[in-house]
Amino acid sequence: MRDAVSGDVPRLRIARIDPAAETRAYTEHVLATAGANLDAQGRALLEEDLRSPCTEEIAVFQAFARVVQEGRDGFVVIDTAPTGHTLLLLDAAQAYHREVARTRGALPEAVRMLLPRLRDPDFTRVLIVTLAEATPVHEAAHLQADLRRAGIEAYAWIINQTLVGRRVTDPVLRSRQRSERRYLEEVEREHARRLVVLPWTATNGRRQATQAEVARSSTP
Repeated sequence: MRDAVSGDVPRLRIARIDPAAETRAYTEHVLATAGANLDAQGRALLEEDLRSPCTEEIAVFQAFARVVQEGRDGFVVIDTAPTGHTLLLLDAAQAYHREVARTRGALPEAVRMLLPRLRDPDFTRVLIVTLAEATPVHEAAHLQADLRRAGIEAYAWIINQTLVGRRVTDPVLRSRQRSERRYLEEVEREHARRLVVLPWTATNGRRQATQAEVARSSTP
């Protein structure tokens, strides 16, 4: 896991899980522990087994567990997407347990407590951030269903970058606004226990152009 210290916010640390680095470190650890007393043939078999895709999932799972564990001593914000490793992290628990049983390794506290911590609403709060559009809303709903099957309940939904609530007169923007309102109402009615709606704001170059369009088409 790579760390960087933010110069703008005191005591803020930014970290990123590097799957390749975590896999190397995990492989070296298994070879140094479970493989320490193996003969040449046994070690070769272990090395071959560690080259499977499952090894990367287990390594990233451990790193994720360590990040979550840091929530005991401070606030941890994990920004991730509902695809790829995000959902594999939950599925990898079973693969990891099988690996531990095979190698007779010790189960780290961070891994042992990961799912209980994620399921504890007093320890973890999951915020689903999406756009008021068909595909993002429905993908987010599928994610929420997957989380519920894992015993994890989303705390709130955040609808980002919406024109709903803005005063616009441009026909294209008004059409988009009507479409967004439909999906915003769907989220409020069917999916979200708590809902936060964030309008478009001029925060960077890419958004300023759209914000300028809104400003030109808005009435005072």
